[in-house]
Amino acid sequence: MKTNAIKFLFLLLLSGIFLVSCGENTSDSGEEHEDEHMHEGEAAEEVHLSQHQFDALGLKTDTLPRRNMSAYVEANGQLGLFPQNEAGITASVAGNIARIQVIEGQKVNKGQALAYLQHPDLLKLQMNYADRWNRLPFLEQEYLRQKELYEQKISSGREMQEAESAYRAVQAELKGYEAQLRLLGISPEAVRKSEFAESIAIRTPISGYVRRVFVKTGQYVQPEMPLFEVVNNDRIHVDLMVFEKDMYKVKKGQKVKFFVEVLPDEELEAEIYAVGKAFEQDPKALHLHAEIQNKKGLLIPGTYVRARILTDDVMAYALPEAALVREGDKHFFFTAEKSGGEEGEWHFRPIEVIPGIRSDGWVEIRPMEPLPENMKVAFNKAYYLLAEMKKGEVEHEH
Repeated sequence: MKTNAIKFLFLLLLSGIFLVSCGENTSDSGEEHEDEHMHEGEAAEEVHLSQHQFDALGLKTDTLPRRNMSAYVEANGQLGLFPQNEAGITASVAGNIARIQVIEGQKVNKGQALAYLQHPDLLKLQMNYADRWNRLPFLEQEYLRQKELYEQKISSGREMQEAESAYRAVQAELKGYEAQLRLLGISPEAVRKSEFAESIAIRTPISGYVRRVFVKTGQYVQPEMPLFEVVNNDRIHVDLMVFEKDMYKVKKGQKVKFFVEVLPDEELEAEIYAVGKAFEQDPKALHLHAEIQNKKGLLIPGTYVRARILTDDVMAYALPEAALVREGDKHFFFTAEKSGGEEGEWHFRPIEVIPGIRSDGWVEIRPMEPLPENMKVAFNKAYYLLAEMKKGEVEHEH
């Protein structure tokens, strides 16, 4: 009996040891599963790519930069010229176009002849001047003779007065004819020598380019008719209209970035030098004038302009637009880290931010929490990285 009791107690002891051992194994197994679950859950918040995948996608990474981001006001307008840089050219007298010296688009210099005009009245004007010039010495001598006779009381004062009047009248006529001849570009000195000009030159008062030619050879023109237009595009500027809601934001000295249709991919720059003081009613807008800083290509007055007036400068974190992705009401970019050497694995993790000012393809980002200096981030393919992360989450759920 005593021996049986000892055997029974020994069996109970072995059973307890076995149960404790099994319980410990079960607990360890559960912890392992829990650790594995946590690891998988963390992995779903990251995107892992090999170097080969990174290169194939054309991913770009760099440290998170700060940039000078500017708020702006959108405006439309056109290229314009100052009045002194445009010339509408007419003839001083009526006549027929003898020949035309220029074509549209041709560069011309101030004083250059654009065309030549002929008319019999031009010859008549020169003949009249020559006649008066030849008569003047005789009338002067007669006036001096009558004056001397009057002073000697030989002749009456009336005769002297008539001689003086005739002399002074021809003097005035000569001055008038001389002024007309000079306006027409005819030399009075040449006319005095009977060297008459058969035609006169129509000249440009400014340097620039011929924009329009309104006449043909042989055409009869009147003094009020437009013959040519010449423009000097060297002083071309931007005329903009800013609407009522934005007018308080703009002022002299602000920078303007704009595009024109003839250079759709070229951004040009200007600076506001004048802000209009009169408020237009239809539409309600304010006129601005900006001087172009980097003239390029063929800039033609009247060309439509799309512009942004830079109103505020802010130094802030910023990323290219391709580095940001939106999911619902949230915006993210991805940090970039590499492990395992040159051919190692890339790790991309999303960081939520609030987007701010957009300028020149860049977006200001306002982080939800402080960011470390020199953080490396993905500069593009944000949509792809988000899609890969979502795909990892779906696979984990299954």
